[in-house]
Amino acid sequence: MPLKLSLKPGERFVLNGAVVQNGDRRGVLVLQNKASVLREKDIMQQEQANTPARRIYFPVMMMYLDEPGAERYYDEFVRRMSEFMGVIRNPKVLADCVDVSKYCMEREYYKALMLCRKLIEYEDERLGNVPASVPASSDQG
Repeated sequence: MPLKLSLKPGERFVLNGAVVQNGDRRGVLVLQNKASVLREKDIMQQEQANTPARRIYFPVMMMYLDEPGAERYYDEFVRRMSEFMGVIRNPKVLADCVDVSKYCMEREYYKALMLCRKLIEYEDERLGNVPASVPASSDQG
């Protein structure tokens, strides 16, 4: 099933590791086959991985963007997820953690990444953080 991206003028995204930028007008891109696509608003820089949930999001994002090299990021993901689950008591959040792990084991990194957003939102609520620096949810997959 094709993936249709509606792009704002100047919007950037990563497509199979390459940073691509839309021109000066709105545009539509249709991808006919499977590709790793992540909009700029969903990309986290390493220095933004500064909370436990964000430290889970970052290696999952890297596994998604660099699927052939995903093993390089998997141990970091497992360590961070184990730490996070060790302090969480909310059954729904723990179930989300299990699902993120399951998706990663199945190499369904985009699904895991979008579920990681729930972990970040939960963490922000608990810590009283303003979610301005959280990568925004997306309609791609």
